[in-house]
Amino acid sequence: MHLNIPHKFSREEALERVKKVLVDARPQLTGKATIEEERWESDILHFAFTTEGQHISGQLKVKDKEFELDAKLPLMLRMFEGKIEKMIAAQATQILG
Repeated sequence: MHLNIPHKFSREEALERVKKVLVDARPQLTGKATIEEERWESDILHFAFTTEGQHISGQLKVKDKEFELDAKLPLMLRMFEGKIEKMIAAQATQILG
């Protein structure tokens, strides 16, 4: 899955917003998802987690005017890739301003 989500912030501010969202979301994930990787390499977040028995991994790149998300979805979730992309874009716009 590949998704570009535009933003209106500087790269630094966008990066800080993403990091804050991750910290704020962690308590809500307890018991719902197991985070296996959350590693920053400059402006790139490498992530991996399992939820409801489904393993998802990928990268989130914070760029000057957009977030670029690349994620590997398990076969079972690929059927819903379009819906998942729309949901992520809507939530990102709402959460990140």
